[in-house]
Amino acid sequence: MNGNPAHGVARRVLVVEDDQAMSVALRDGLTYEGYEVLLATNGPDGLRLARQCRPEAMLLDVMLPGISGLDICKRLRGEGDQVPIIMLTARGQEIDKVLGLRLGADDYVTKPFSFLELLARLEAVMRRTQRAVAEPTNGRDCFSFGAVSVDFAHHEASRGGVTVELTPREFRLLGFFVQHRGEVVTRDQLLAAVWGYSAIPFTRTVDVHIAKLRKKLEDNPEDPRYILTVHGMGYKFAG
Repeated sequence: MNGNPAHGVARRVLVVEDDQAMSVALRDGLTYEGYEVLLATNGPDGLRLARQCRPEAMLLDVMLPGISGLDICKRLRGEGDQVPIIMLTARGQEIDKVLGLRLGADDYVTKPFSFLELLARLEAVMRRTQRAVAEPTNGRDCFSFGAVSVDFAHHEASRGGVTVELTPREFRLLGFFVQHRGEVVTRDQLLAAVWGYSAIPFTRTVDVHIAKLRKKLEDNPEDPRYILTVHGMGYKFAG
């Protein structure tokens, strides 16, 4: 049975494993379950794919040629990347598990393992991460929609892997939309929350900033998919 993906689009998983037989088995099993699978057989390639391809989860072997899985985990977390990571270790040594978790891994599995157990753990960490990033709070979390990824903590944004320069006010505007996604928000609400104005007639300011934000984040700013105009009322974020 193909239980994934829930949203009709294959979710991307990066497998970084230097054992060819295991990497192929994981690829075939995850593909059967509906995932899009990327493979890397060494540390440098794994790190490059993690940075360039923005997977939704990683299965990361501890022992890898070039750069260890622990170092990859440490580097990604240091860059603010919160991709769910499950460490794979053949040694079963407590130090590997503890160190991996301290470096920011979400879970670990010791080889040999059951594929069904691994699949369950993968789905669990992806669900937890979805809930965690769904509600940025106090500018501390990351959020993704479409090809856009935003790190509110470090004021960094990218679209399709390419850096997008947002002003501090644009970050606040986007953050307010994310916190109220699916809700219609008025220009007065945006002025109060983002500009700090309790009452002011210059609501055109909001429209100008939203137009700029659309140009930076939407594939087609003239026909936006995420930052929508609700005529006669305000705006709605559909990310």
